[in-house]
Amino acid sequence: MFEAEDIREWRGHDVVDRERHKIGILEAIYVDTATDQPAFATVTIGLPTRHRLVFVPFGGATVGPGYLKVAYDKKQVKEAPSIGTGGELLAEDEKAVFAHYELPYRTGAGGERRLARR
Repeated sequence: MFEAEDIREWRGHDVVDRERHKIGILEAIYVDTATDQPAFATVTIGLPTRHRLVFVPFGGATVGPGYLKVAYDKKQVKEAPSIGTGGELLAEDEKAVFAHYELPYRTGAGGERRLARR
């Protein structure tokens, strides 16, 4: 598992899939609010005039010289729920992010959000 302080240093580095195909650039880290551990990253993708941020889980991710390799293929990541580069993930959209990767989703006992940007 990555420490949140360490993985933030990778912001701006390439994100690649299992086959080392470049997906985009690491933009931000979202932590699980229950554990404060990195859970998802946002990756900048798209054309220079139409960038967007897609979400990809950290589970199974590894780091290399100048890149973060995720455990998902490029196509799946590019089809993931996204937000605008100046946007934020709304609480009601969190479930769709988890569902896209077939990951279980549950809110906190009081209905709190599951993800927080760091």
